Amino acid sequence: MTPKDFVRNYLPFARTAEAHSGISGIFILAQAAIESSWGRVAPLNNFFGIKDSDGLNGNEQLLVTTEYSRRMDLKFPEIISVTPVLMHGLKYFKYKVKDYFRKYDSAAECFEDHAGFFFKNARYRLALKVKHDPEQFAQMVAKVGYAADPAYSNTLLKVISMIRSEIEKLEKNG
Repeated sequence: MTPKDFVRNYLPFARTAEAHSGISGIFILAQAAIESSWGRVAPLNNFFGIKDSDGLNGNEQLLVTTEYSRRMDLKFPEIISVTPVLMHGLKYFKYKVKDYFRKYDSAAECFEDHAGFFFKNARYRLALKVKHDPEQFAQMVAKVGYAADPAYSNTLLKVISMIRSEIEKLEKNG
């Protein structure tokens, strides 16, 4: 899906989530774009890569994913491989694993749950103070470890800029 189509299709869900949570819809849409590869990878409507912590109650799916960590002793339901890599001058371990992720009946349900996710997790408490500002919120969310990618903040900021541009075009052209 192109960025233009992604914004056209999912902006209404991001705006609804923003109206309910106060978290910037631009941030929400940018994060959905990154986590789902612009809508190409959203198994069972999980646009945000939100994990399911227990894997027990039926609202989860076991998927292959890649995680990065400075530690070599992480635990997952299944570890496929662990490879040392150098990123930004630091040694990391690249894990290819199977882990539990949430599943949703619709994209709308996923977007609403995603916004609520930040309020349920104490580590985002400070980020929520700047929830209306997509760039600041992105930096804070990345800093406390939403994703294992050490370049996540930079990626978010680039995609936020792309999303803003697509929204402007959409609003200008109808």
